[in-house]
Amino acid sequence: MWFAFWRPKDRFSLDQLRYLADQLTKVQIVNEVNKDFVIEALRSIAELVTYGDQHDPSFFEFFMEKQVVGDFVRILKLSRTISIPLQLLQTVSIMIQNLQSEHAIYYMFSNEHMNYLITYAFDFRNEELLSYYISFLRAISGKLNKNTISLLVKTRNDEVVSFPLYVEAIRFAFHEENMVRAAVRAVTLNVYHVGDDSVNRYITSAPHTDYFSNLVSFFRKQCMGLNRLISETLKNPGPDSNSTVTAAVDEIEDNLYYFSDVISAGIPDVERLITDSILMLLIFPVLLPSLRMVAVNDMQSGVVTSLYLLCCILKIVKIKDLANTIVAALYYPLKSFTKCSGSQVNGYIPDHGFTSESEGTCNDNLAQNNTEGLKVNVPCSSSSSGSHQQSVTMLNNGSSSNAALREVLLEYVTEGDDVQVLGSLSVLATLLQTKELDESMLDGLGILPQRKQHKKLLLQALVGEASEEEQLFSSESSLTRDGIACELDVYLEKIKEHYGVSFQPSNVGSSPRVPRFQVLDALVSLFCRSNISAETLWDGGWLLRQLLPYSKAEFNNHHLELLKISYENSASALEKEVRGFWPDLLITVLCDEWRKCKRAMESSSPPKEPKCILYPPRMFFSEEDIPEGSSFTAGERMHELVKVFVLLHQLQIFTLGRALPEEPLIYHPCDHGTNSRAQTSGLMSVPKPGTEINLVNAVPCRIAFERGKERHFCFLAISVGTSGWLVLGEEFPLKKPYGVVRVAAPLAGCNPRVDDKHSKWLHLRIRPSALPFLDPVKYNPHGKLKTKAFVDGRWILAFRDEESCKTAFSMILEEINYLCEEVHRRIKPSLKLETAIDISSSSAPVSEDSSSHTTPPNSL
Repeated sequence: MWFAFWRPKDRFSLDQLRYLADQLTKVQIVNEVNKDFVIEALRSIAELVTYGDQHDPSFFEFFMEKQVVGDFVRILKLSRTISIPLQLLQTVSIMIQNLQSEHAIYYMFSNEHMNYLITYAFDFRNEELLSYYISFLRAISGKLNKNTISLLVKTRNDEVVSFPLYVEAIRFAFHEENMVRAAVRAVTLNVYHVGDDSVNRYITSAPHTDYFSNLVSFFRKQCMGLNRLISETLKNPGPDSNSTVTAAVDEIEDNLYYFSDVISAGIPDVERLITDSILMLLIFPVLLPSLRMVAVNDMQSGVVTSLYLLCCILKIVKIKDLANTIVAALYYPLKSFTKCSGSQVNGYIPDHGFTSESEGTCNDNLAQNNTEGLKVNVPCSSSSSGSHQQSVTMLNNGSSSNAALREVLLEYVTEGDDVQVLGSLSVLATLLQTKELDESMLDGLGILPQRKQHKKLLLQALVGEASEEEQLFSSESSLTRDGIACELDVYLEKIKEHYGVSFQPSNVGSSPRVPRFQVLDALVSLFCRSNISAETLWDGGWLLRQLLPYSKAEFNNHHLELLKISYENSASALEKEVRGFWPDLLITVLCDEWRKCKRAMESSSPPKEPKCILYPPRMFFSEEDIPEGSSFTAGERMHELVKVFVLLHQLQIFTLGRALPEEPLIYHPCDHGTNSRAQTSGLMSVPKPGTEINLVNAVPCRIAFERGKERHFCFLAISVGTSGWLVLGEEFPLKKPYGVVRVAAPLAGCNPRVDDKHSKWLHLRIRPSALPFLDPVKYNPHGKLKTKAFVDGRWILAFRDEESCKTAFSMILEEINYLCEEVHRRIKPSLKLETAIDISSSSAPVSEDSSSHTTPPNSL
């Protein structure tokens, strides 16, 4: 048999194909002796047929005439070794993938040879064989169209009764190997997008409809796994926690994008099946019941995961009925779905939501603390100045099972922790951006943007539907109650009749203005909170700007007063940072964050993706939060305070109806004194090692940077505007008092201290010259350092006597004071809103003449 390996000289020839086909026909048994020849023959035939398809039609004509595919099937039946099925599947896959002629594809799919291979009882315990088989199915599906698909199905009375490719593929839809699942999804999508009506009826008939409910059930298990992972990460965060969560999130979103791709095929019954399965198996029994104030070991993982999943489903799965049903469900009390989660749904008994402990109970502590509920004042019209107002109950306490879920979301905004606030804002923002939602549904929730309200009312006025044209510009620029009810009642009835939710929805018949003012009141309350991260507040600011892009008409006096108090508190906190660790970078950070905040507020999408809910930020709000001696942590706090201040400042300008300037109002640098130490030393920029310096004002000292290696330097503290440095210079022996800079460190944050036991020693803290978390190269998107965290350095300077030590100490304090005063002078117009508005309204340049370090008494 080894003579079979001899080939003609021309490898790519019809004679070579004839030779191989003839040798393959002679094979009557496949064993260890001849398996290598058979494998080589199969591989070479695939190569030759593919070559011939693109260069010489006679190759494939011979291939058909000799019915070589039939020999492939015969060889498979004869084989007693795993290597033959492996090569055969690979051979056929390569041929199908590379054949370009429709005639060739028709031949390959005819005669039932492909269906025989599809249904052949391969031993899938071999993982490599399964991989080749799935690739084989995927190759076939890639050639499907309305003509070729008919060759792979069996019909009776023009109805498909058998479709082996689809049936065998979905057997592996939930395989543990991700690559197998991905390939199966590709097969099904290729089937769905053919658009054959008879095939579509087949896949949407029993028992094949189980595939779609099983898909959602599998997705539900992944959601449960994500929740367990989030819960464990919150309790015991590890170095790889973020990457593990990211991998789980990516898989969740991949599943949802698959749902979206399936729906995009345009098969109405499939859309209905997926919608019903998501609602019945996930939304109603799991996600909605998890939106409750139940803390498990102080963790809210169920709430966090549910809010994230709601965002993802609304954002990715574009189904109108699904989105509108979810919104309608938000009008029902929490207990509606808590009860529903324990019932049997179409023979399927789901778990009780995400929370594993204290199941079936609700935390009413919050209800006991706020029994009267929150109030919101609704002005009667735009012309009212607040004297004619009606008091409306805002929330019936979201922690109570009687509260509507939309009220629960708003209570998270006003009372929840940082991740709950961010999650609730993300849900509202996602709903706002969901194009599948009817505008009347958004208006019913209170989140229809003002510009869309005006557009709708303008259209009504043009067709004569509005009772009064002036209603267009009134504060009650809301759709009519009938318009909201028309769409909403349809879905409320559907939830009741189709999904079996029997509870009465809450506040459906209330004034149409109430939901909007509930949202506005919640957002204003949010901006008054001091325990929420700046990034989350930015999301709230974005939502407010979407709702009220160009008007303050819907703010009442109470709102404006609360925003003003919050802004003043923030300005006061920022002013204290002038004397903190990082005054030299305060203006830089302020200007940078101003531009970022302006872009974020004017963006068409929220500042943060919903997945950020799962990565809670670190926050530092008080001195107690800062570990002793950590300038890095103090820098994080300063950055946080600046971001909050910038947002509140821009909101203040917005409420006044003014356009946001491109830059914050900062005075220009002043002219430095001619007798300053910086001028005398000759250092007016960052001192670099090797730079020549005048050391006339320097104080001699000693320092050891290495154990046992003490060196003599001249110490000098200097400040230039908003910058300052500690300099150790080495004097030239022959050119006194000049020398050269050997070491320089930031002046700000050095915290000078004379040693308690050695009055000649001066202790200095040496912080980094920059904030590492402002550098995207060093910081990842979730706020974690990519490199080892910075640690402050320490200098201990030894002077000749106590007087020299005191001189150096006083020099440092004096230069720090100059630096801080200059920073305060420059940011002062931004700290006083009235001054900022006056300056921005005038044509005068933002500058202030000064000839010294100190701030003139009449500077403003």
